[in-house]
Amino acid sequence: MYSNSRHNVLELIPLKIKENVMIENLIAIVIAYLCGSLSTAIIVCKILHLPDPRSQGSGNPGATNVLRYGGKKVAIITLIGDALKCAIPIWLAKAYGFNELGLALVAFAAFFGHLYPVFFHFKGGKGVASALGCWLALAWPVGVLLAITWLFIAIITRYSSLAALLSALIAPVYAWYFTNNTFALMTIGMSLLLIYRHAKNIRNLCTGKETKIGKK
Repeated sequence: MYSNSRHNVLELIPLKIKENVMIENLIAIVIAYLCGSLSTAIIVCKILHLPDPRSQGSGNPGATNVLRYGGKKVAIITLIGDALKCAIPIWLAKAYGFNELGLALVAFAAFFGHLYPVFFHFKGGKGVASALGCWLALAWPVGVLLAITWLFIAIITRYSSLAALLSALIAPVYAWYFTNNTFALMTIGMSLLLIYRHAKNIRNLCTGKETKIGKK
């Protein structure tokens, strides 16, 4: 009788551990989403008494749009802020010992929060800087390659959106080569969302109406 009871208790221990891991992952995903929902462009512009980026230019609360009317310093702050708000939850998850799937879910949640922020009526940015922040935290070689790819295309074409779209297309290849299938699949999801968020830019590029970098 005693032996059977002890055996039953031991069987419950792994189940309890799995439940705790699931709860921890869920909490981390929610925190990552909330961090991603903090729109750097909107917050910084409000602090500096600049117009809301959603009412200016392309209406996108991102570094490129802010650059057009706020200047380089505000754009750089926005870029760094959007990258860090996604990188920090991933770094914390890494420090806590999350596995590959857990890290991928945390990264995707932070990225998704930027696109559809709960604090700003689910109207967020397009995800370029946030995706970069995710990859610099997950696997810095992929992040560096994506930054170089974006910079090279942007310098050649002067189109931020085209650089973002082409970088999004090649991102899963970088992820698959340098990391693993889990991260590569997550990157495909991120890339599809990023491309979807650039639908208007794609139309403008096709019709020659897209605004170049630095142009008012």
